[in-house]
Amino acid sequence: MFVPLMEAAADTCGGKAGTLGALLRAGLPIPDGFVVPFAAYRAAYSAAVGDLGLGRSAGQHDLDAVRQAIEARPVHATVIDALEGALDELGDPPLAVRSSASSEDTGQASAAGQHESFLAVHGVGDAADAVRACWASLFSPRAIDYQGDQPSDDPAMAVIVQRHLDAEVSGVMFTPADPGDATRIEASFGLGPSVVGGTVTPDAYRVAADGSVTRTVAHKRTRLDRHGGRLVARDVPTHSQGRPTIDDATATRLATLGDRIAAALGGPQDIEWAIADGRIWVLQARPVTAALPPPAASPPSASDTPAATLTGTPGSHGTATGTARIVRGPGDFARVQPGDVIVCPFTDPAWTPLLRIAAGVITETGGVLSHAAIVAREHAIPAVLGVPNATSRLHDDTAITIDGTNGTITTTT
Repeated sequence: MFVPLMEAAADTCGGKAGTLGALLRAGLPIPDGFVVPFAAYRAAYSAAVGDLGLGRSAGQHDLDAVRQAIEARPVHATVIDALEGALDELGDPPLAVRSSASSEDTGQASAAGQHESFLAVHGVGDAADAVRACWASLFSPRAIDYQGDQPSDDPAMAVIVQRHLDAEVSGVMFTPADPGDATRIEASFGLGPSVVGGTVTPDAYRVAADGSVTRTVAHKRTRLDRHGGRLVARDVPTHSQGRPTIDDATATRLATLGDRIAAALGGPQDIEWAIADGRIWVLQARPVTAALPPPAASPPSASDTPAATLTGTPGSHGTATGTARIVRGPGDFARVQPGDVIVCPFTDPAWTPLLRIAAGVITETGGVLSHAAIVAREHAIPAVLGVPNATSRLHDDTAITIDGTNGTITTTT
């Protein structure tokens, strides 16, 4: 019933799993695991729409009901039995359970963070719950909104189940679009969601074609780690907050690994990676869907910067002028109007619908390779990231101009 990750292919297991399978076959370091393929999802979907009396032709307006029906239905006994056997073969370790949708990780759209993934999962029962949640997330409001006017004709969801890595350092890497370009790497302490989710401003590294490394070391105040069967955010000790997460030699090793991945997959890649027990592992790779802005030049000194200008990390090309809208959480979503510039601590995938109507986005933490920045680039709206205290330094209903190419925000009069 399940597919060994080594044998996964996109047509039966989705783009994310298919890519990991290809990388495993190329000898690259991928945590071992297996895939719950499209066939298992389709059986669950058929049972759910049957419960609702909708038949196979459930319309777009029925999708929320389908999602709720999948969430409410117990996972079939055959899937439970297969999970028991597969987890026994792995040695019953902590697990990472990740979505692998038919429309995910394509060259046209990343669907970055739009479907569910879970870390620190343990045991058959929790694994089954995580698989079901991944299935249901195919029809989550944010995933449907992300597809916009071009929904998939026959969406399907496979699920990757892998050994969880207790990473000392994790991050994201973009391989060069052209031979002379640099590899871009972002890294922080602990597990990867803090980097991809933008809840921490990571260290940034550039590995040039000649092998030289430049880096900008951030103050990384928090980290995410596994504690038993749950994830815990905790403070980084003060003396370590400004310490580089990786040295130049490790950055160079990552860039070399990125070149191998790009060669194996035939184009520039957006790669999630982790270091556990001193070894680099690849967690995900997908095509780069939109060009990165160039890194900011040396930040201007306080004397050179007008009082009304804030600076941060350029996250997505372009400029826009709009009304600042402070958004600290979902309770503020209804206040956002088309053309507003969202100013927030950070974004998570639930915020994606806002990026379809916003003129731009400003965050207090996060890096250029985070989910928020990727989705902003796909929507072609400017983004400036890692602007300290932006939600208190900017104010609602103020006219501002955001420059996502140069990383500046200016209050206009």
